[in-house]
Amino acid sequence: MGKKVGLLVLAIVLLQAIQSPPAQSWGFFAHKEINRIAVFTLPPELIGFYKANIEFITEHAVDPDKRRYAVPDEAPRHFIDLDRYGASPLDSLPRKWEDAIKKYPEDTLKAHGIVPWHIDVMMKRLTAAFRAEDYDRILRLSADLGHYIGDAHVPLHTTKNYNGQLTNQKGIHGFWESRLPELFNDGYDFFVGKARYIDDPLEEAWKAVGESFAAKDSVLQFEAELNARYPQDRKYSFENRGASLMRVYSAEYSADYHKMLDGMVERRMRKAIITVGSMWFTAWVNAGQPDLQKHRDKKLSEETEQQLAEEEKQYQQGAPIKGRSCD
Repeated sequence: MGKKVGLLVLAIVLLQAIQSPPAQSWGFFAHKEINRIAVFTLPPELIGFYKANIEFITEHAVDPDKRRYAVPDEAPRHFIDLDRYGASPLDSLPRKWEDAIKKYPEDTLKAHGIVPWHIDVMMKRLTAAFRAEDYDRILRLSADLGHYIGDAHVPLHTTKNYNGQLTNQKGIHGFWESRLPELFNDGYDFFVGKARYIDDPLEEAWKAVGESFAAKDSVLQFEAELNARYPQDRKYSFENRGASLMRVYSAEYSADYHKMLDGMVERRMRKAIITVGSMWFTAWVNAGQPDLQKHRDKKLSEETEQQLAEEEKQYQQGAPIKGRSCD
């Protein structure tokens, strides 16, 4: 009897230790990669400033995801459920925010996500920060803008079935945007060329979500087809992540799915990288091309350091996400 009780206790302990890793948009790893590599797309007039601050731009690429644990209005900025707006949402949904709120209640728009409109807002803020040569805001807004642009390039950020919860594929969100880049990133080609000037940043944001929306059916369909024929005892495996034993999609299952996607994850990351660099460059040009060389070795203000420390503290406290979660 004692042996059975001991085994039961051991099983309970193991079950408590086994967790599924939380899904972050693009995963912390991929968001950092996108921002870091985008720095190298910039022209000589900008690359010196951004390279001097590349550690900040990289590490703070994930701040908007952390902010979802503290700011109620943060979550809608990361996605847009286009399929909430009928069979042809890209034709029926107004591009400009002022036109959209004339057609739909603002609460409805926010409930279904606002990422393309928020990218446009962030572009205006970054342009103003460049114009004012506000060092702290240039860095913070650049990092944040890179995050939202990255999110716009994720197919599952454009559908109400964002985590496969409507098709019995729960977990696919983190699978596509976190597990696959972490496993296969080393084989991706990130030589994406030089940043370009974007005439219409809002239209560029809509183009990104439109391309993502066009890919979301394949993301879901291919995984469903693979799951239907795959031995279930080989679909998942367990890996040590820090002090926890995590259940993850197995390397074998991930490789087969990645092959079916035929380079999709790499293409979306490449497009995100060049778009981030191009948006930074565009904001700088629109601000009058200020000379940033004199600011390249500047330090963050004490006030900004305190704000960042407080945001990190709130995130580390482990409060639940305020808004939609993709776990």
